[in-house]
Amino acid sequence: MSYIDKNSLSEEALIFELGSEEREGVLYPRADKSKLKTSISIDPSLLRDRINGMPEVSEVEVVRHYTHLSQWNYGVDSGMYPLGSCTMKYNPKVNEMITNFEGFSLAHPHQPEELSQGILRIMYELEQFLSEITGLDRVTLQPAAGAHGELTGMLMIKAYHKNKNSGRFKVLVPDTAHGTNPASVSMCGMKPIKVESNKQGVMDIDTIKKLIDDKVAAIMFTNPNTLGLFESNIVEISELMHKEGGLVYCDGANLNALLGITKLGDLGVDVVHMNLHKTFSTPHGGGGPGAGPVAVRDNLSDFLPIPVVEKIGESYKLNYEIPKSIGKVRSFYGNFLVMVKAYAYILSMGAEGLRKTSEAAVVNANYIRSKLKNYYYLPYDEICMHECVFTDKNQHKFGVTTLDIAKRLIDYGFHPPTIYFPLVVSGALMVEPTETEPKETIDKFIESMIKIYKEAESNPEVLKEAPHFSKVSRVDEVKAARNPILKWEKKDD
Repeated sequence: MSYIDKNSLSEEALIFELGSEEREGVLYPRADKSKLKTSISIDPSLLRDRINGMPEVSEVEVVRHYTHLSQWNYGVDSGMYPLGSCTMKYNPKVNEMITNFEGFSLAHPHQPEELSQGILRIMYELEQFLSEITGLDRVTLQPAAGAHGELTGMLMIKAYHKNKNSGRFKVLVPDTAHGTNPASVSMCGMKPIKVESNKQGVMDIDTIKKLIDDKVAAIMFTNPNTLGLFESNIVEISELMHKEGGLVYCDGANLNALLGITKLGDLGVDVVHMNLHKTFSTPHGGGGPGAGPVAVRDNLSDFLPIPVVEKIGESYKLNYEIPKSIGKVRSFYGNFLVMVKAYAYILSMGAEGLRKTSEAAVVNANYIRSKLKNYYYLPYDEICMHECVFTDKNQHKFGVTTLDIAKRLIDYGFHPPTIYFPLVVSGALMVEPTETEPKETIDKFIESMIKIYKEAESNPEVLKEAPHFSKVSRVDEVKAARNPILKWEKKDD
């Protein structure tokens, strides 16, 4: 891939520095204030024609300014976005268009159920789809994101054990789980217990046996885990947990690797959250909105958040009568338009399409793994799932780090992969190509990574000073975090 065009990186003035006095985008005739009719009496002395200090620019200046700024951004519509553990894949624009239908976008959560039957039907059928995909019995759509889904699931597990008066409060969390997993456990008042993975990068049954006692409420793991590996011992671990009176929670953020291939319920999982904004077609990033539905077995259905959508005859209703419910976890019923996108995506893909999605994601990741393992150290040289994890170990002798590699990749036109995560791998480079990318794009990524490897050997300084062609060069990240500049001040000419 060619370097980024320097001509596209010219400076852009602030909007406050553009235009000139009295310049306007659209000029309307001035209204005669004395003839204005209003039910509110405002003292004329309090009215003003303009706000001092605001930009005064024409329409074309505004359009060009923000168009230019948008060209500095990088997103999945710009190119490959190989962030590991995040599934930053391209999402069909048709699903965005569907959410703009007035029946969806103008629906109000306070409108009566009899005027919301189509909406309730979509929610109900989406729950059925997600139940089928996970192999579990009931689903709540309320949680607004993945970590929110985790908290919801753990609150249900806590309520389950409280209802049984079991006194269980500990949750086993492998070191290869997502970082939000132990945080979610702590937030609901339970205690996370760290579980070290074995040399193969997965959970070890003997280790689990040593940690289980009558205070363990559940095990909470990510599968595939953050090393991109399938937890091969999960069935045996699930059986062991159930035998000892515990439950099994799976973080389903990496569900993009399993669609149509295996059902988590068949592996013994009792609870799983799903990130609709990762796996089921919602642009990921920018702060949301997201959705993190939670699927559970029947033995936990009494604790689902209220309300739940039910079908009675040919009608749909919201049921608030669940005595043991953990209550509401979200205002109203969740982020409905995200549900619409997921519903449309699942219908358009069908069972066969969803399976092909995961198969392509897994093939792409293993293709990258096999092509780059002779250049970048592979701590777990195993068949991976949707992502693979390299390190900078081979570059240490050149004085080059993971950060240097990531910054140099920007010069080749690619967004860097996730770096320094998972924490169990020193200097990690975590790559997830998803099913989105064609072989030609992946080959260009591989070619760029190999060029960077050769540069590390022959000219390491070019990496340590990278990026060279981006709008912003390498910044002091610690200083930026601790001393951010939050106020704009106009510079003197």
